[in-house]
Amino acid sequence: MSSVLVINGPNLNLLGTRQPEVYGSDTIEDIEALCRDTATELGLSVSFFQSNHEGALIDKIHEARTTVDGIVLNAGAYSHTSVALHDALKSVDVPAVEVHISNIHSRESFRHHSYLTPAAIGIVSGFGIQSYALAMRALASRYS
Repeated sequence: MSSVLVINGPNLNLLGTRQPEVYGSDTIEDIEALCRDTATELGLSVSFFQSNHEGALIDKIHEARTTVDGIVLNAGAYSHTSVALHDALKSVDVPAVEVHISNIHSRESFRHHSYLTPAAIGIVSGFGIQSYALAMRALASRYS
């Protein structure tokens, strides 16, 4: 494994100001800095994408089929609603780890189910932005 794409979905561009009691005070820029540091440590290249639009996320997953070796995906609320994102992950031969900043299983019951989990090789949830670094480490160790 040499390259990882970190994809962030809806509302994650507002991290740092959006519900800090749930998501903390770290920003999306903090996540990117953490992922760059983790990638350097692991000898990986990393790229980033964020969109509030489901179709744009699907298009980026399709594009990843020929551009990266692994995906770290925080689809936000789409995790709990999007069969289309599930199908996109299943349609590409790129291992993906699903990530959540908060522990989705300790929140509202509608967040307990994710359509993405069956299409991912694993899920990291509840460790704040460290969930991203843990996902990158999991990808690197599984595919090195």
